[in-house]
Amino acid sequence: MRKRASFILFFLAALSAAAIAQDAGATAAVAAASASSWKYFAAALAVGFACIGGGLAVGQIGSAAMGAMAENPELSGKALPYVGLAEGICLWGFLVALLILLL
Repeated sequence: MRKRASFILFFLAALSAAAIAQDAGATAAVAAASASSWKYFAAALAVGFACIGGGLAVGQIGSAAMGAMAENPELSGKALPYVGLAEGICLWGFLVALLILLL
């Protein structure tokens, strides 16, 4: 958990340093291009975090479902939809990114 928090803090520090280092005398066209490039970054973050969260959820739910099915094979019909729900998190991240890019 500490490594993940350290990585996030390092990433935010690098991002803020890049934002501060921008040239103050940028023209309006460069500023508009920079503003439009942020939506691509936001879309990438939406998909990335959703897929990481979905992967973690599928890993936890999938292993629990396989363990339950090993003990009782009749549980397969009840356990597998939960894995599908966890995979749906990635789809929602993709839809949010699509809305960010289109709007």
